[in-house]
Amino acid sequence: MKKQPLSHSQPPLGLTMGDAAGIGPELVAKLFHQGLPVPAVVYGDAGAISRAVSQLAFTLPVTPYCSVGQWQAAQQAGAMAPDIPVINCADPLPDNLPLGQVNAQAGLASYHFLQAAIADAMAGQLSAIVTAPLNKLSLKAGGIDFPGHTEILAHTAGVSRVAMMLLNEQLRVILVTIHVSLQEVPALITFENELAVIRLADRACRMLGLAAPRIAVAGLNPHAGEGGRFGHEDEAVIRPAIEAARADGLNVTGPFPGDTVFMRARRGDFDIVVAQYHDQGLIPVKYLGVDNGVNVTVGLPFIRTSVDHGTAYDIAGQGIADPSSLRVACELALQMHNPFV
Repeated sequence: MKKQPLSHSQPPLGLTMGDAAGIGPELVAKLFHQGLPVPAVVYGDAGAISRAVSQLAFTLPVTPYCSVGQWQAAQQAGAMAPDIPVINCADPLPDNLPLGQVNAQAGLASYHFLQAAIADAMAGQLSAIVTAPLNKLSLKAGGIDFPGHTEILAHTAGVSRVAMMLLNEQLRVILVTIHVSLQEVPALITFENELAVIRLADRACRMLGLAAPRIAVAGLNPHAGEGGRFGHEDEAVIRPAIEAARADGLNVTGPFPGDTVFMRARRGDFDIVVAQYHDQGLIPVKYLGVDNGVNVTVGLPFIRTSVDHGTAYDIAGQGIADPSSLRVACELALQMHNPFV
């Protein structure tokens, strides 16, 4: 069952603008220009969004606010005209910020946007967080040593176990390991990690309204190890975790060869696939197209969805960025519920 959309008396969606040197400001401008079904606020830079609005020849005003509380007070006072409400939560970025390239100021600002949104979500002031893309190199240039959104969200929320799920209309995939080198993956395929992500896969599906999720687990090695011939992890680690999850009552099977399990899920045999590493899980989802893909962080005390693409520096400032993934991410956030907190 889908969750009903927010009423205007409920907390707004919180959108983070992401990296100002990428397509984030343009995506936000286009999303608000097209219209949203529920109230939403943006954690970002009002100047960057205003420049995107002007470049796109939209007439939508950009209104800065000091806090969600100030925005709510304005709504209660009758300020309901369409605009893009921006929560000021970082030092203003320069008007001449270069687009399409790594920038320390943009990276640091994107971190502050996300931190402010997390704080408000933890305080119950947002119904969910929906994030536009940030850039890992810009983050690092700005002194922020996290590899991506997922790790920042988990650290700031104080959660030890989260997982990245990507989904579209045809596939749902959740990852055991995320932003690590391929060389590091086998050591991270432990019984504890495997079992934790299988449980998070079940949780993710239930948040999406599936009462009895069917979980498939992809093997790590070719042919899921071929009985130990191509590696020991599938039989020695992954299979015992699957058996433990089944003993807990979860409907989980595998390990299945990675070259066929996603095809089986796509045709309806499974509701979600547990993938062992980043590219094993994300290539099948993104091959089907990024326009309708959504990234979800599972295990947080609030709902967080995101686009499933990057900052697209190569097209930043050209007015051709497609906001479809950001819109689908908003729509999914409205459909999800989190009964686990």
